[in-house]
Amino acid sequence: MKLVWSPDKASKAYLDTVKSCESLQECNEAELISAMAAGWNAQMIAETWCRGGDTSTSIGLSNAIHQTGGRHICIVTNEDAKKEYLSKITDKITGILPEVVVGATEQAVQTLKGIDFLVVDCEEDDFSTILKVAELGQRGAVLVCTNVSLRDFRWHSVIGGLRIVRSVFLPVGKGLDIAHVGAAVEAGESGSGGKMGRKWIRRFDRASGEEYVIRR
Repeated sequence: MKLVWSPDKASKAYLDTVKSCESLQECNEAELISAMAAGWNAQMIAETWCRGGDTSTSIGLSNAIHQTGGRHICIVTNEDAKKEYLSKITDKITGILPEVVVGATEQAVQTLKGIDFLVVDCEEDDFSTILKVAELGQRGAVLVCTNVSLRDFRWHSVIGGLRIVRSVFLPVGKGLDIAHVGAAVEAGESGSGGKMGRKWIRRFDRASGEEYVIRR
């Protein structure tokens, strides 16, 4: 199976997030992230959060889960961060509150299985380290790196052997770097005609900030 886009869920999550965050001054990318999570029908959403951080993304992801019926997990480093996080979002979320996991990000991510939507604050965490231990879903996954002031990495340099379907950098908020990772190949599955060895060629468009992957 692969991630399948649902425009209806995306639009509903987007509008819900606009309403939920209308009193906040920080929701630059929350609506977009919410729409993506709902549109791709994410069943296991994981995000990282640190003290003093923006909570609009969490609110948006909770709206997405309302559409998909999946799980939303927020990883924080300690109990003080958990208390602050819950105090900020409890009155803003009308549905089920996110599950909060306390601990070092890398260790906490290892406990989660089948992540198909991952949001990491790159000002606080090393995305490449997290991806090395993250168990992504068999349908593929959407990876979102927030607060990317400068594009100082490319996805293929941090995700190892995973297959990037498409990636894009968006100048939203402090910068969003987004990648869609393809579904895992089933055992015995091969390319056209049953032959393996087809090549993937990456092309980075400097004008648009997008990275394309072409199969030969």
